[in-house]
Amino acid sequence: MFPLILLYLVLTIVRPQDYMPALIGVPVLPVVLILAFLCWLGSKERTFAAPQFAILPVFMLVLMISQATNGWTGGMLDQAAKFGPTVISFFILAAACTQKRRVEISMAVIVLCSFVLAMHGVDQSNSGVGWTGIPVGEDGRIQYVGIFNDPNDLGLLFVASVPMAIYLGRKSGALGKLFWYAGTLLLLYGIRLTDSRGAMLAVLVMAGVYVWYRRGAMLAAVLGVVGLTVMKLLSSRMQDLDAGEESANGRVDAWYSGLHMFMSHPLFGVGAGNFTEYNDLTAHNSFVLVLAEAGFAGYVLWLAFVGYSFWMMWLVLRYKPDVAQFPEDAAQWQIERPLALTLFIALCGMFTTAFFLSRSYMIVLYLILAIAVGYFVGARKRMPGMANYRITRNWWRWVPAAMGSIAGLYVLVAILLRTAG
Repeated sequence: MFPLILLYLVLTIVRPQDYMPALIGVPVLPVVLILAFLCWLGSKERTFAAPQFAILPVFMLVLMISQATNGWTGGMLDQAAKFGPTVISFFILAAACTQKRRVEISMAVIVLCSFVLAMHGVDQSNSGVGWTGIPVGEDGRIQYVGIFNDPNDLGLLFVASVPMAIYLGRKSGALGKLFWYAGTLLLLYGIRLTDSRGAMLAVLVMAGVYVWYRRGAMLAAVLGVVGLTVMKLLSSRMQDLDAGEESANGRVDAWYSGLHMFMSHPLFGVGAGNFTEYNDLTAHNSFVLVLAEAGFAGYVLWLAFVGYSFWMMWLVLRYKPDVAQFPEDAAQWQIERPLALTLFIALCGMFTTAFFLSRSYMIVLYLILAIAVGYFVGARKRMPGMANYRITRNWWRWVPAAMGSIAGLYVLVAILLRTAG
């Protein structure tokens, strides 16, 4: 099961089937996923010990219902075919990553694949065309094939990989440190070549979260201001970071349209994938996209799915072992904490980027969340004194949380529209 889902991970990111003539048209991704799923069905490692295992299938059901409520019952099957592989791969990878060593191997695979895409970007930037045959974008920004044909998607992947690469470097010997740290610089350069403002802000957020956790909020705020100033000097697009700039203004207008879609279709939205039927531009915000397309029902589920993942990592980080009752937990927590911090920072960076992109259904996002969920399930076993999450307890809190975040989006859009005006 584990080798197959790793192969699926490689094929999903590197995507040789999209540019190698011998593999074009061959259903390698579905075949590998089916084989991994069959192994998962017969595996003793199969687990459902986290709320996300219940939430994600229900979220897919809401996406299907959103099509039917908007007059296309055939869209239910279409949506199942589109999002079903994401659900299946999440279940498999999460079950495979309950062991700490496997979490590290999975992170290494993601980082190594990201190195390949970053090197492709460097080659593309220097020669004008990468080895995939994909040229550099008209605006000079690097791009890849398949789901990474947008520079912003590349930026999201590189952002999530940076803390993982640093973690792997810290655990390695001298040569390993040289390899992983050099690769980290390659990823940062790749982010620069994508010229993705969301990705650059995400790097700043990740650094700020780390400094905040280690040194406190004041130092993090000071370094954040300095970092933003440096980024504006390095990127011309960062210099245009205001609501009145054309690209940013288009985003705000799309958010405004998305909120109006939610108001007109509050329960199940306008239908998954239908945002551009109502607006020329996509939402450019993963939260607004779910709210508009899946309505309040889908938004609560998606927010809970993501929120639980963050809270699980934070639960490990803030865990205070009861030495009297669980004497082994204290030593184990010292081992677990760096990995939990790495995953927490990666999630912060990834969703900072996703806040400026319409990537609510992007499979790589769910695969990285699967690693985090699988890690937490395993950490609970390794530290039995740590609290667990059950879907039946306090689930209702996500309803007011969703309502509060929606109100926050309305306020943010109102402020940005007034600023742009």
